[in-house]
Amino acid sequence: MMRLFRGRRTVLLGVIILAAIGLAAALAPFVSPYSPEQMRVSQRLLAPSAAHWFGTDEFGRDLFTRVVYGGRMSLGVGALTVVLASLGGVCLGVLAGFLPRLDMVLARVIDAMMAFPDILLAIALVAVIRPPSMANVVIALGIVYMPRIARVVRASTLVIRETTYIEAARALGLGPLRIITRHVLRNLVSPIAVQGSFVFAYAILAEAGLSFLGLGPSPETPSWGTIVASGQQYADRADWIILFPGLAIVLSVFALQMVGDGMRDLLDPRLRKDL
Repeated sequence: MMRLFRGRRTVLLGVIILAAIGLAAALAPFVSPYSPEQMRVSQRLLAPSAAHWFGTDEFGRDLFTRVVYGGRMSLGVGALTVVLASLGGVCLGVLAGFLPRLDMVLARVIDAMMAFPDILLAIALVAVIRPPSMANVVIALGIVYMPRIARVVRASTLVIRETTYIEAARALGLGPLRIITRHVLRNLVSPIAVQGSFVFAYAILAEAGLSFLGLGPSPETPSWGTIVASGQQYADRADWIILFPGLAIVLSVFALQMVGDGMRDLLDPRLRKDL
């Protein structure tokens, strides 16, 4: 790990950015003295200052507080999406890769789901499972990104299935379930972890897009997407309402991409020798 940080300073930068954003969101009540719902109409649309670092929004709410609390929602949706997509993707991918009879059917289902653009499929799913809420957004995004993980898991399982130790396990009389739980899943940790970091980034972007379109959490709930959506009509005179939550989205996705690249380099034996 230390060799990775010394060889790839961008990975260390990504970890620092991600840790700072995560800690700020987790410690939001201690980071800002304001409440995210506290309105002061007399202080609406104030520019960034010492009293309000990111300025105020159209209702006089402190924008820094809204962005920090919004990180809880956006990062929470991303993390829960990774968990749901990983659980479903691992099940589909392992079954498709280890059981040839199911491979043809499941592989076609995975390809069919990946044929749709992510955001369009997410919009359709959220519209079906109304009303819009955090739980429904997580379910929709988990279904959308499940095929991404399933495809990687299937490809890795196909390789693992033909290895010598799997043949030895079969020769010893081990059943498919025991082989999968004891040998296959352990060797899938690396690709799942790497792919999960990228899905995390995609989910943050997708949640922001859905919230911007009014298909995410309710507008009064602070999330980076809802803050950008509420500030679009004031972009000509209060551009900071869009700037700072947009910057939080960009930094989070940028940091996750760098961490994902670093995890791939660390966990892939073919790349580890270059560190």
